[in-house]
Amino acid sequence: MDDAASRQEAQRRTDRIRAFRAELEQLQRESALELSPEQRDRLDAHLDATLRGLAARFDVDTSEREKQMSWGMRIASTLGALALGAAAVLFFYQFWGLIPIPAQLLVVTAAPLAGMAGARFASRHETTPYFTSLISLVAFAAFVLDLSVLGSIFNLVPTPHALLAWAVFAFALAWRFGLRLVMAAGLVCGMGWVAALLMSFTGAWWAEFGARPETVLAAGLLVLAAPCRRDFASTHRLTGWLAVFLAALFLSFSGDSFLPLEKKTAEKLYQVAGMAGTAAAIWAGIRRQWKETVNLTATFFVIFLFVRLVDWWWDWMPKYLFFFLAGLIAIGLLLAFRGLRGKLKEARP
Repeated sequence: MDDAASRQEAQRRTDRIRAFRAELEQLQRESALELSPEQRDRLDAHLDATLRGLAARFDVDTSEREKQMSWGMRIASTLGALALGAAAVLFFYQFWGLIPIPAQLLVVTAAPLAGMAGARFASRHETTPYFTSLISLVAFAAFVLDLSVLGSIFNLVPTPHALLAWAVFAFALAWRFGLRLVMAAGLVCGMGWVAALLMSFTGAWWAEFGARPETVLAAGLLVLAAPCRRDFASTHRLTGWLAVFLAALFLSFSGDSFLPLEKKTAEKLYQVAGMAGTAAAIWAGIRRQWKETVNLTATFFVIFLFVRLVDWWWDWMPKYLFFFLAGLIAIGLLLAFRGLRGKLKEARP
């Protein structure tokens, strides 16, 4: 087990200990469980020692305040990486023409290598991934910028394979340091590469894959089907489902499909497919306890449903009646989900 996975497991154990202590206090207040003073002292000493060991080795969050601070640090590291990446881009545009070509080649070669070395140094000298994540994102941005600069220097024809190179670089960083955000960036680049290739197979210019959302939909399904490391599974699901349902949503409006159908027919097909797909994904997420899948797909289910209601009723129905019916439908959905939740509880061993 690598460092990132070990830290995640340590944090899960810390959360279980905190939950166990809270439940133990509740049981004692309800007189459902009585421990002698000696037993409680031994238990507290063991739990305290365990938490101290986990905190010393993995720097886990042992309280709710620490968890909130960790979220703030994650946000700060992401914003810092975006700011540093923007600074690098603006620096290139400001001074790049003044630098001789040999020096340009040296800079674009050294920048991502220096970022990788910095990320490795940070991962060895900190138990939390925040600085490692920040430096890795900057290294990824530098690599993306560097390939673009090299193409400009040598006047190369744009190619979709640059997206593959960006994805491979991001995957290498993500796997080495266990960084989910970097993995998501790599998956986005990989999906772009797949979509671009599919577009080029049709004889069209590969960069126009955004005009044909079915290429993105296919790439998202590929991400969902691809094997992945356990600690990146939720990242794969979120990235893949987001691509699939965004593409289906656009297709439900535009009807720009490769299928031999009229636009209106294609729109209706993807309207039905979008709602059916989100409902099926919600069911699968609940059954397998994929919280991120349930949250994301439930959001898209509501979006698909509301868009259809507007399309069907908005123009001819009084507005008060439209919102009244929308509210009734929302209540019906709540009742349906509550019934599904109850059935899942009954089926639980």
